[in-house]
Amino acid sequence: MANTQWWKKSVVYQIYPQSFQDSNHDGIGDLQGIIKKLPYLEKLGVNVLWLNPIYKSPQVDNGYDIADYYQIDKRYGTIADFKELLQKAHNKNIRIIMDLVVNHTSDQNIWFQESKKSRDNKYSDYYIWHDPKPDGTPPNNWGSTFTDSAWEFVPERGQYYLHLFAKEQPDLNWENPKVRKEVYQLMRYWLDLGVDGFRMDVITLLSKLQDFPDAPKDLPIHKNYYFGSSNGPREHEFLQEMAHEVFDDYDVMTVGEAANTNSDQAILYTDPKRHELNMLFQFDHMHLDYGKYGKFSDVRFKLSDLRNVFTEWQNKLVNGWNSLYWSNHDQPRPTTRFGNEQQYLTQSAKMLGTLLHMMKGTPYIFQGEELGMRNVKFNSLSDYQDIETKQVIQEMRKAGESEAYIKKVCYLKSRDNARTPFPWNDSKNGGFTDAQPWMKVSPDYSIINAQKELNDPNSVFYYYQKLISLRKKYQVIVDGKYQNFNSNDSAVYGYTRTNENERLVVICSFSTNKVNYTVPYELAGGQLLLSNYRSAHEKLGTHLILEPYEALIYYQKLTH
Repeated sequence: MANTQWWKKSVVYQIYPQSFQDSNHDGIGDLQGIIKKLPYLEKLGVNVLWLNPIYKSPQVDNGYDIADYYQIDKRYGTIADFKELLQKAHNKNIRIIMDLVVNHTSDQNIWFQESKKSRDNKYSDYYIWHDPKPDGTPPNNWGSTFTDSAWEFVPERGQYYLHLFAKEQPDLNWENPKVRKEVYQLMRYWLDLGVDGFRMDVITLLSKLQDFPDAPKDLPIHKNYYFGSSNGPREHEFLQEMAHEVFDDYDVMTVGEAANTNSDQAILYTDPKRHELNMLFQFDHMHLDYGKYGKFSDVRFKLSDLRNVFTEWQNKLVNGWNSLYWSNHDQPRPTTRFGNEQQYLTQSAKMLGTLLHMMKGTPYIFQGEELGMRNVKFNSLSDYQDIETKQVIQEMRKAGESEAYIKKVCYLKSRDNARTPFPWNDSKNGGFTDAQPWMKVSPDYSIINAQKELNDPNSVFYYYQKLISLRKKYQVIVDGKYQNFNSNDSAVYGYTRTNENERLVVICSFSTNKVNYTVPYELAGGQLLLSNYRSAHEKLGTHLILEPYEALIYYQKLTH
């Protein structure tokens, strides 16, 4: 089936199901809750929903440990609920993509339960098993994201299995054609139900170096497995096979999560001639504020670094396609991280939306971003639930860091910042549930909630609605070539998007002060399409005085 590339014109809204809306009074969001809120999503104007995993799972890593790929987890509802969601979303011209997690499964998955019994059953090589070293220690020195060793010993087999994440998340053996066949079958099952594509979890880790070499000693223990498992020798072969066996028969979108993947590698994954993926989630802009403990740091990004990363990816993927995002379920809130959550919350939320949504690529909105939600001030470190955060707290305590420092970096970077229940209104628990919520609601829900924003014509919500409608109206936002200008400016990020007939000029200030800004003479003119202030700059001149966090979008008709 021909791919119509509808995803190039789409804006994706990411839903974290357990935190979106509870419909059955158990404190956990569910599928009926999403159905109930479809009018809200339709009003915003998004045309694709990406759901974090809703498959049957013990929830060790919030559903990224799948026990059964064919069952909906009962906390979210039933397959009938899912079919109803699909149908009602499709009736509103909203597509749905699912999270596909096939680098690993849950250790409760029947495949693994069988695999660990012996070395010679049907499932024995569905996972990556290795003998211990002669002294009984693990096969190599790889750590995992959540533990100090990526290997776990199983007495029944007298062998270790590999897990790049929690020990309850054993890695599948993609070298085994039977495993690949099982994966393609389950993918077809969901696509035949009417799903419109997949976001593919850690998809660039499928192919491991088969001699499983030790990683160099200077690599950080929790990520040193990248050395032997990211962008591996058969990665492209596996994805091309997947496209041939599955995607070529459907008109769908595919986006791969691609940690440890640079822009040159990304060209290979996203070039349509190679038949692999439509686009990738890259992490270069997420690494700009890393410190001694990686993500958990109090370092602030530099605008020059951010501009360099975005410009590099915009320029490199001219044949491929970019995924544009500020945040997701694994990242803190962008108003805290890249904006100013104290003095200029609304202005910086709108500015960040402008910068991202006018770029070339498919924009992703993580639930609550359209309200300008910010990071969460939990009272105590014991309020954090995320497996990664808990491990980092232990590690920092062991290293002798002060509780104040630990609290600060968890506030700045914990994944739980994104996972608090969605604030629908200012009633108890933000209108998310009338039961005890599975996780504490952000304490500022009376200030930031959907009802309040829907009642305010100048809210972040309506600004996002305008950004989305501009993408539907102006072809240049979809296909225009990106070009950065004033690339040495330390306070303002300016770029153009140009096709044969039209040009956009986008100007975004990252300063808490008013700043003077010079626009190149040849870019002056055109009409103001959108600003996050009542702008004094209806026509674009060569000299602007920008307000703190001001964003401006100008449209110019080109004459030839």
